Amino acid sequence: MAQENDIVLIHYEGNPLTFARIEEIQPDAKPDWYHVKLLMLQVPLQIVTWILKDIYINGEAFTMNEKRMRLEMIVSPEKNTQTQNSQKSTIAPSSKGGTKVIPLNDRRPS
Repeated sequence: MAQENDIVLIHYEGNPLTFARIEEIQPDAKPDWYHVKLLMLQVPLQIVTWILKDIYINGEAFTMNEKRMRLEMIVSPEKNTQTQNSQKSTIAPSSKGGTKVIPLNDRRPS
């Protein structure tokens, strides 16, 4: 189950709508239901509380005001070593053991 501080992508009617961070998950009086406090990561920032079943927090689709909704947990992509090496190519070691900055102006497309 998603936990506090996890980032989720909220889908609305099958389309990605916005990101949110789970601020708090508190049990509801009904079994398997929770009060989920979400910080909507948009401008302006807004905090909402949804009452959801545990399966909905885990990504099952549900309806809200007769509209299909779904939460998708976001996992940070792993950094690829090849990508890191290509990004570091703007700084090259000099012959004296230090580093020098290579200007990017000459790399701009025409």
